[in-house]
Amino acid sequence: MPDSSANSSSESAAFLERYPETEAVDVLLADLSGVIRGKRYPVEDLEKVMQDGVAFPASVFMLDTMGHSHDPGGKGFSDGDPDCTAHPLPGSLVPVPWSNTPLAQLLLTFRNAEGDPLYFEPRNILARVLERIRELDLTPVVAFELEFYLLDRERLEGNAPQPPISPLTGLRESGTQVYGMEQVDGFSGLLRDISRACEAQNIPTGAMSAEYAPGQFEINLRHVDDALKAADDCVLFKRAVKGVARRHGHKATFMAKPYPEEAGSGMHMHVSLLDKDGRNVLDGGEDLSSPMLRHAIGGLLDLLPQSMAFLAPNVNSFRRFAPNIFVPVTRSWGFENRSVAMRVPLGPANARRIEHRVAGADANPYLALASMLAGMHHGIVNEIDPGTPHEGNASEKFDTVLPMRPRRAIEKMRRSKILPDYLGADYPSLYAECKEAEYDEFDWLISPQEYEWYLQTD
Repeated sequence: MPDSSANSSSESAAFLERYPETEAVDVLLADLSGVIRGKRYPVEDLEKVMQDGVAFPASVFMLDTMGHSHDPGGKGFSDGDPDCTAHPLPGSLVPVPWSNTPLAQLLLTFRNAEGDPLYFEPRNILARVLERIRELDLTPVVAFELEFYLLDRERLEGNAPQPPISPLTGLRESGTQVYGMEQVDGFSGLLRDISRACEAQNIPTGAMSAEYAPGQFEINLRHVDDALKAADDCVLFKRAVKGVARRHGHKATFMAKPYPEEAGSGMHMHVSLLDKDGRNVLDGGEDLSSPMLRHAIGGLLDLLPQSMAFLAPNVNSFRRFAPNIFVPVTRSWGFENRSVAMRVPLGPANARRIEHRVAGADANPYLALASMLAGMHHGIVNEIDPGTPHEGNASEKFDTVLPMRPRRAIEKMRRSKILPDYLGADYPSLYAECKEAEYDEFDWLISPQEYEWYLQTD
């Protein structure tokens, strides 16, 4: 492994010269469930952290959503929970603008005892899939767009969320005003601070809009030609939104379906592919599609049932899927059609891209993007035909092949012969063990509905 200590020392010195008031630094990772975990070090330790890295148990990437370890594949209790070394990602040292205490943060990537990338770290899984794409002399250009809800910090009975009170009107948000500018104006200070925080952290944001439910917004991240950075940005964007919302007295959530009767929150992924000369191979010229575009979509649709466990990782994730609400429920594709799973937006031919519309906002960006790039590679190398593009509503009823329940999705993934080749031979099994244990815990809980239904039948 090359010695990067000189560069690390230079990066930390330059940072502290610009932000001398910094008191501490947060070292961060996104685990299997996309939950950000880490440690906080006093700023006096920054130089050592940058040069030597920090120790973490490798099992941190095998925790469920609640942070519980279930010893999947014997990783945790059975193997003694050994440490590995986590190293800062170059260029990730940035300030934390929403913190009351002057803080810095940086992202980590992990190596095992032999110095090799830790194979079940989600970021390293994406890196392996990306290498397969690069073997075709192709470079993905990636953008995420995420929906999220602002919530009142006061909960309703049963811990249910409620929309926030608009700083503009003094009234609680209600109704659906998609693209409503009054909603954007009402939370303009918060949205402005999100944009400024992202700018300070080198996260490239673009358009922001009100979405289909009270307190729901969408912010787009700009296209970048580094897929790993795009996923890093997505992870850190979520942290920034939550931090800024807290500063403004609200809670932000990327939960897929916080309200049963309102729209869910998605994480749409946009990908185009450049060849070694910088030409977009999805560009069909005067035709709307190139053979490469069709084959990539064919592979995505072929792997979609096997990938649902990554795209909808939680019990709540599957509540987002329903017919006729612009959330895909079929293996479908089409041009400028928001009811399909794989949409091809119209516009300049040289900007032709695939928009993957299935993932929820609660998905791990590394694993979701890894599954998308795996599907595109699979389709390109096997020249898979996606069939006829769909016109009209593609989501009138559920596709029976798509697993629309958590355990069915896990079973589809377990039976996959293709995903292990891309993600790692045993990674789908490790992921499945972790998630199945989480679902078992969830099923063991007694809900208020259970008392309402079954006490009266006694």
